Amino acid sequence: MSTIEAIIIAIVEGLTEYLPVSSTAHMIFTSSILGIQEDNFVKMFEYCIQFGAILAVVVLYWRKFLHFKQLHFYIKLACAVVPALILGKIFSDKIDAVLEKPIPIAIVLVIGGVVLLFIDRFFKNPVVSKEEDISVKQAIIIGFWQCLAMMPGTSRSAASIIGGMQQKLSREVAAEFSFFLAVPTMLAVTVYSLTLKKWEENGIEIKGYELLASSSDKLGLFLLGNLVAFVVAIFAIKFFVGVIKKYGFQMWGWYRIIIGILLLIYFSFYQEI
Repeated sequence: MSTIEAIIIAIVEGLTEYLPVSSTAHMIFTSSILGIQEDNFVKMFEYCIQFGAILAVVVLYWRKFLHFKQLHFYIKLACAVVPALILGKIFSDKIDAVLEKPIPIAIVLVIGGVVLLFIDRFFKNPVVSKEEDISVKQAIIIGFWQCLAMMPGTSRSAASIIGGMQQKLSREVAAEFSFFLAVPTMLAVTVYSLTLKKWEENGIEIKGYELLASSSDKLGLFLLGNLVAFVVAIFAIKFFVGVIKKYGFQMWGWYRIIIGILLLIYFSFYQEI
């Protein structure tokens, strides 16, 4: 993977991590279209540059994350992330297998798009208009909704936002809580990928941090990717919040459907699956 390719993948991650369009799917498809060889470093890169994107949330909402007297906020996030930690560990290998199959991911993109077309009609009359009013029980339920995103193409953001709206959160609050929940979730994914998960390099299984340390080029691309994802995500979050306030989720539904169909055509006729 070249420097330019790493920057492009990081831009895609920063743009899509917090949009209900599946950042994982977009990175996989971008890598395929660019002809990037899907080795273990590329896979780890796609997992771990999400760390840069989550830092954007911490910076934009620093008053929330650094207000340590609000213990209830941290308790809710901790409880909400538990389902993803447990189920993610159980299904990790199966998820990796699906990541190599673009056709199912494109189909999920289309299905998720259809759901988003009607989401504003499904969940009307919200009663929770600020984060402080979200209960621990509601946070846990949203955490289980987030687990739907273990299927690439679903979108972690979309799953948790839909879960929030199902729990009577307003669109804006559901989106913001989805941002907050991304921080412990993606941090756990990054730490697991770097310190616990084993990656194969030259026939030898090594840890993620050892894979990075094996080459200054790999480490440089990793750091650059996180920096680019961080900067781009800041603008993407501001844009997304403004859009859902005015227009809801229909535009993202149509986007998913169109992109999903185009990708189905591309991978069915122009790529060997």
